[in-house]
Amino acid sequence: MRGPTIVVLKGLSFAALLGIGLLAQQALAQSSGIVSWKDNLSPITTADWNYDRAAHLLERAGFGGTPHDIEILASMSPREAVRRLVYFEAETNSHLQAFEHSGIHDPGLEPFPPSRPATTDLAKETGEALGIKVKPTGNRRLQPVVNKFFYWLRASVLETNRVAYWWANRMVASNNPLQEKMALFWHGHYAVNETKVRDYRKLLMELELFHERGTGNYRDLMVAVAQDPAMLSFLDAGVNVKGAPNENFAREIMELFTMGVGNYSETDIREAARAFTGWNYVDLEFVINAEQHDDDIKHFLGRTGKFDGVEIIDIIMEQPATAEYIAGKLYNFFVRDDLSSVFQAELGDIFREGDYEIATLLETIFLSKDFYSAASVGTHIKSPVELAVSTYIKLGLEAAPGVPDFNLATGALGQTLFRPPTVAGWAGGRSWVTPGLLLERGNFARDVLFPDINFIPPDRRNGSREIQSVARRIREGLDITSATQPSSIGEGQVMAESNMLADRDEDFNTRYGSFRGWQMAIERVIPIPRHTATLNLSEMVKEQEISNTAEVVDYFIGRFMRVPPGLDARSMLIEFLNNELGTTNVTEAESYMEDSLRMTLHLLLSQPEYQLS
Repeated sequence: MRGPTIVVLKGLSFAALLGIGLLAQQALAQSSGIVSWKDNLSPITTADWNYDRAAHLLERAGFGGTPHDIEILASMSPREAVRRLVYFEAETNSHLQAFEHSGIHDPGLEPFPPSRPATTDLAKETGEALGIKVKPTGNRRLQPVVNKFFYWLRASVLETNRVAYWWANRMVASNNPLQEKMALFWHGHYAVNETKVRDYRKLLMELELFHERGTGNYRDLMVAVAQDPAMLSFLDAGVNVKGAPNENFAREIMELFTMGVGNYSETDIREAARAFTGWNYVDLEFVINAEQHDDDIKHFLGRTGKFDGVEIIDIIMEQPATAEYIAGKLYNFFVRDDLSSVFQAELGDIFREGDYEIATLLETIFLSKDFYSAASVGTHIKSPVELAVSTYIKLGLEAAPGVPDFNLATGALGQTLFRPPTVAGWAGGRSWVTPGLLLERGNFARDVLFPDINFIPPDRRNGSREIQSVARRIREGLDITSATQPSSIGEGQVMAESNMLADRDEDFNTRYGSFRGWQMAIERVIPIPRHTATLNLSEMVKEQEISNTAEVVDYFIGRFMRVPPGLDARSMLIEFLNNELGTTNVTEAESYMEDSLRMTLHLLLSQPEYQLS
């Protein structure tokens, strides 16, 4: 029997849906018929397929959709709908543009030194670093080198922010939402951070790897990630050499990427580390330095041989724990957190017997009755990226607005792309909705609906007070030595002494290098577009042929919420809109209702239920 439809569409009878606030209770009553679906992997039937379940599928396998998007899936059979999402074709995204590089990378930057001291030491020893020659004479002979060091650090940060914004646009505009959702999953699973990698190109390459292989074969993906320059950089592969193996890489592969804690020994870690010795990268290319590779016998997970890194990964793939661990993580991401060991083992068997084909496992999960069970529907707390992207999509936007800034907005909510807090990624779940973060989620909705007219693009300014102080002092005419004094020294004292102080005889000035690096980076990095969301809620409402404020609220609930708010919240929203419009008749208020609609939608999107999918 079909469940109640909670999305109000043009042409449907509103008279039957004016009590939509009761749908939460109706859904609870309905759930008694599908409680038994929990942990049931048999496929849902066409008789059980409806608009609500199509919406749930699109919410989890993507980022939600407009009523039109959902209707398309609802008109198909469940198998057709799932296969449309899982087995997508790249050609359907021909409208998406490749990332436009700013042209900030210079060949002389490679190999980029690990620190500023390492850079200046290299310059002193060789007379050159980062493609910059040391000045033969004069003051601050190493200053251009130091400037270039800080330039690349700043430029990579700004370009990484552009990559994140480009990705957000892909998530909003893609015709293959699962491709983006899987990339987001792998980004959290194979977590690398720009702060350590310090090269936006490597981060972009890894993202492109997830786009290309995210629903393919897991073994092949694991090998590709293990040979990816971003991962090799992040996990210190460069210092993993014969005779002095570094265990970071091997440990994380087993602990976080494949088997999980408790399925290997410390000896296994040490032996695996030896197998990965010599794995490194040159600029953007994976290399194996044969002279640094340990080709002797290793003993790993009960096997003995002269294993290399690929053979270690293949042995890991033979372990039942690997299939169970990855299947469990995929299930937690797409379905729900609670997962019994018996059910996880069943999922692992399916994954392993399917030769680790990710799409095959996802098809099984998305078709399963368990996926549509009362335990699974409306129980997922949206991550900040999911919240932002789904909001844009449900508003009908075709791109992520530049105001509010996507990176700042999701960062304030606890998730910034390419900057996971640890190698384990983001904790997720309830950690997303502390009282403070719940307030910030409401602020995000407000900033989309009512953009800040005083917005200053963060990629066009530097937030450091020290850098701002240096910039101000230089504009005031101070010499470099005076301008770069710590800001703890009084401004008056600096100004008084500036006329007496000549630039000191020194190799370089670090504060000036940081300041000049920012200037150079801003000169070259393409600005992020700063358009605001083009919204017309009035037109959206008029297209539904809605006549009164209760119907407006019900339409908004249906369009934006997968878990409807309670009766009290619905009544509050209707009363608020009545007061704002001064009438219950929407037709009478057509000429002036836009702001009132936006304020009402802001209240709705601030509700706790909006955080769920």
